[in-house]
Amino acid sequence: MKLIVGLGNPGMEYAETRHNIGFMIASRLAEQAGIVLKRKGYQGCYGTGRVAGEETTILLPQTYMNRSGASVAPACQSLGVAPGDLIVVHDEIDLDYGTVRIKVGGGHGGHNGLRSICGVLDDTGFVRLRAGIGRPPNGGDVSSYVLNRFNAAERAGLVEFIATAVAALEAVLVNGPQAAMNNYNQRRL
Repeated sequence: MKLIVGLGNPGMEYAETRHNIGFMIASRLAEQAGIVLKRKGYQGCYGTGRVAGEETTILLPQTYMNRSGASVAPACQSLGVAPGDLIVVHDEIDLDYGTVRIKVGGGHGGHNGLRSICGVLDDTGFVRLRAGIGRPPNGGDVSSYVLNRFNAAERAGLVEFIATAVAALEAVLVNGPQAAMNNYNQRRL
């Protein structure tokens, strides 16, 4: 069983904000695979089906970003998911908008959702799909920036950005993270 977790914040006020790109990518992957994310459990919404030939659960934690670990840990335990079979999709301000990077293991890099997950898992060797949202212009406030919706220029490329991230997730499942890194880590919009 693979577990793909899209990070974000629940509620309409956060829908389509930069911080919710993980939700958007995971939801698009579920839609493409015919997986309905209507089941309630693990303090989130989830669905199970096949993605790229692999039995996969896709989870959107409803705990708010800073408490994502409270959703991910019980899901991993209940589903018997090893760290190498967990893929977390999250926003990344240290990457330019539209950039997708796959990474295995590491720290939280200041990302509160990852901080929460790393704090509750014994092994942080899980796969991360980092979706670049860029930094706020002119050194602006990061919190406000990530909780705002994409601007018009960003929205123009959002469909392509999400499609690339979904293809990268499928590549991780089919070919493994290293091959997917080689294929996707140099791409950008």
